[in-house]
Amino acid sequence: MTGIAAPQRTAAGAPPNRIDALNIALLMVSAVAAVVLPFELFLFSYAVLGPLHYLTEISWLHDKKYYATGKYDVGLLVAISLILTVSLFVQQASGGPQWIADTIGFDQLERYTAHMIFIGIVAAACFAFLSKPEHKLIGVGVAIALTAVSSRMLVLLGVFLPTLIHVFLFTSIFMLYGALRSRSVTGYLAVALHLLIPVVLLFVLPSGSEITTTQYGADAYNDGFAGLNQAIFNFEVLLSQDYSGLANELGKPVENLTYSDLIFESDQGIAIQRFIAFAYTYHYLNWFSKTEIIRWHAVPRSRFLVVVVVAFASVALYAIDYSLGFKWLFLLSFLHVMLELPLNWVSFTGIFRELSGRLRPVR
Repeated sequence: MTGIAAPQRTAAGAPPNRIDALNIALLMVSAVAAVVLPFELFLFSYAVLGPLHYLTEISWLHDKKYYATGKYDVGLLVAISLILTVSLFVQQASGGPQWIADTIGFDQLERYTAHMIFIGIVAAACFAFLSKPEHKLIGVGVAIALTAVSSRMLVLLGVFLPTLIHVFLFTSIFMLYGALRSRSVTGYLAVALHLLIPVVLLFVLPSGSEITTTQYGADAYNDGFAGLNQAIFNFEVLLSQDYSGLANELGKPVENLTYSDLIFESDQGIAIQRFIAFAYTYHYLNWFSKTEIIRWHAVPRSRFLVVVVVAFASVALYAIDYSLGFKWLFLLSFLHVMLELPLNWVSFTGIFRELSGRLRPVR
């Protein structure tokens, strides 16, 4: 989340142009690092920058009352985050608890995940714009009744929304909102650059065949994150219905291709990972660059100390036990995605108001 309600000057007196110039530099640094070390950069950013970002944003959202109209509205979003985290653990477990398998069926967990996220998205809109509890209950009830719609969007809701849509698309939206509010030319330039860099990473740069990753990096990425890359490959194949080009590139028959081959060895796989690493790294850096505008650090010292200690403990946990660290970070990551949804809705309407106000003819 970045760029919300950007004032003309920060509390420290720095003009928005200076912050936007810093973000342009961070965009370039993130892009270059993603080109050179796409897998290791992502793992570092997720494990080291991620926890501090999640915790400080949740703390900041708490002070903003989560951009909801009711004090306890976000309880539903927290519950959804906890349920989906447990769902992930169940899917990763070897065979999973038998009673869950008998009651739900592991093949249905992906469908239920999409249903829950769909309910969270609609509920967040109700929490952001409706003030009466009965109206919110009706809205959530309608969302539950319409969950069948989400069955057609399993990958979009279950894979892309908590990942690339959140870290890339929503970041662009917030940057645009901030630029519109501050009327900063360099802000518009940063938005344009943020949208252009992925095009360069995916379609312009030469092959990534010279890119290699460490065994630890490959194992760590396969254990927790490769599902996103697989979903991108599956989407591309759905469009082209053809893996033959990738098979020829790797010198293997199509039937012998594995996702590991595609992700770590193909030019296309390296390009995709460069984009993922860039999107996540800049998402985190952008948040920290706006400290003096958003002032997420302006909290009681006791809470800030807790945030810092938990963030460092999260990094240590990830380093000591990757599997346990990934599960803990997944909870923090997904929780901050869900708690941010009301703000997403507020930002969308804010951009619409800014643009419609400028297009409205002056009398």
